[in-house]
Amino acid sequence: MLFLEVIQVGPFDWMTWVILPLLIFFARILDVSLGTLRIIFVSRSMKRLAVLVGFFESLIWLIAISQIVQNLTNVVTYVAFAGGFAAGNFVGIYLEGKIAVGLLCVRAITRDDASKLVEFLKDQNYGVTTFSARGVQGRVRLLYMVIKRRDLNQLLKIIKDHDPKAFITIEDVRAVNEGFFPHTSSSLFSRMTSMRK
Repeated sequence: MLFLEVIQVGPFDWMTWVILPLLIFFARILDVSLGTLRIIFVSRSMKRLAVLVGFFESLIWLIAISQIVQNLTNVVTYVAFAGGFAAGNFVGIYLEGKIAVGLLCVRAITRDDASKLVEFLKDQNYGVTTFSARGVQGRVRLLYMVIKRRDLNQLLKIIKDHDPKAFITIEDVRAVNEGFFPHTSSSLFSRMTSMRK
């Protein structure tokens, strides 16, 4: 019945059938992306930033849903709402990867002599702890490092350049007390994320 009412609409109305659905679509992309970032900030104990992002996320969602309620006979707004949600998840995941907030624990197990790798990592200001261990195929060296997420690709390249067969595991770290980290340029976002309380 609702669909039949939509078909019987007279002259084409750009605002109703194109502009409004596009606005809803982009509003959903924005609010879902903010939701993804808010969850990341909560998991990293960035309370103030999570609250601020949550405020804007809910405000944008409220604006989008109110437009759908006001235009219940416009099926295109439903599709725009759902499509914006799907696209917002994609954009949120992409942004999370680019922002790279937080710390990671990287463990590298190598069968080769790791002394050159360890010295190179120390020269690059990475804090690295090493252990001698025994694996299935004999003696190995275990390298243990806590790094900033944005430095992961650089560290993986360094390790693979020294030992292409190194076994590497990566885990999220909630917090650290002290440590050595390479100095990287401070961005506006990294200064904002220091607001943790």
